[in-house]
Amino acid sequence: MITAGRIVRLAERDRAGVHFFFDGQIRRALEGDTVLTAMLASGHALRMSEFGPEPRAGFCLMGACQDCWVWQEEGPRLRACSSLITEGMRLSTTPPESWP
Repeated sequence: MITAGRIVRLAERDRAGVHFFFDGQIRRALEGDTVLTAMLASGHALRMSEFGPEPRAGFCLMGACQDCWVWQEEGPRLRACSSLITEGMRLSTTPPESWP
């Protein structure tokens, strides 16, 4: 499990913890975190760019730019910057094979 992420939590460390899966690896976040915060606090990138080899970490952080889409294991995608993380959530940085 990656413990040092792209962002460092400086405050509110006393909220209840939740566990989620990110590309098959179990990660820990705090209740009330957005998916983006949870992913960046536990790793170094949100997903890989479709246009080059660079990892992406979100852009506008308010749901307007389309840069933070991630997929749930069940198939639907969500905006990481405006969706709250939940216990047991299973997320993927790549779309499922059935994605259009």
